[in-house]
Amino acid sequence: MQKKIAEIKAELEAASREELSGCLQKYAADERAGAKALVQRFQKKLEKEAQEDERLSRMLHYERLYEKYTYICGIDEAGRGPLAGPVVAGAVILPKGCTIRYLNDSKQLSEKMREQLYDEIMERAVAVGVGMASPARIDEINILQATYEAMRDAIGALSVRPDILLNDAVRIPGTDIEQVPIVKGDAKSLSIAAASVIAKVTRDRLMKEYDALMPEYGFAAHKGYGSAAHIEALRQYGPSPIHRASFLKNIL
Repeated sequence: MQKKIAEIKAELEAASREELSGCLQKYAADERAGAKALVQRFQKKLEKEAQEDERLSRMLHYERLYEKYTYICGIDEAGRGPLAGPVVAGAVILPKGCTIRYLNDSKQLSEKMREQLYDEIMERAVAVGVGMASPARIDEINILQATYEAMRDAIGALSVRPDILLNDAVRIPGTDIEQVPIVKGDAKSLSIAAASVIAKVTRDRLMKEYDALMPEYGFAAHKGYGSAAHIEALRQYGPSPIHRASFLKNIL
C-alpha cells in the first residue's frame, strides 16, 4: 500500500542529510503529482546543501594554507564609511577545521542571519575580540588610522594571542604578529567572515541604542550611513554628538 503524500513529506522532513538521498530514490518512481513535487523539492535542498559544502571548502582555503599555525585569527571592520558612530573591528579565532554553514561576508547576509551567526560564532570560537574607535577619535587621527587602532584593540581583547592574522585587505601597523592581507577576504576566508559578522552586529546594535537616545536621526534604519533621510535630518537638526565632523564638510 502506497504511503500518503503527507506521510512521505513527514519522512523526508525527518530524514538526515545522509538518509535523504536514499529516501528520494525510494519515492522517485511514484507517479503521483504530490510525490513528484516533494521529490523535486527535497532534491533541490540536497543540491543546495552540496553547493554550500563546496563554498565552505573554498572559504577554508587560507585556513588550510596556514594550518601549521595553532591560532589563526580573522580580522575585519564595520563602519568605515558612515557619517556617524564608531568604527568597529572584530577579531575571531575559530577552532581548527571549524565550519559554520552559511557564514559569509556580513554584507551578503540578512540582519536575521547575521544575528543567528553571531550567536553561533560566539558559542564556537576559541576567542573573540572587539575594538572600536569613537567619532571623536576618527576626527582626530582620520578614519584609516582609527580603523587600525580598533583592529589592534580587537586583537588585544582576545583571550589567546594569535599566531597569524588573516586581514580583510589591509596590513595593520603596530603589531608584531605575522599578517596576511587578503583582498575581499570576508568572502574568501571563514575566519575573516566571522570577524566581519562580529563587527557588523556589534556596531548595528550600538547604532540602535543611539537611535533610542536620538530618534530624530533614524540611526536604527541607516546605521549612520549617508542616506537621503539621514542627510535631511542632519540639515534639519544639525550634527549630533556621535557625528563625524570630518565627514560632514561637504554635506553641511
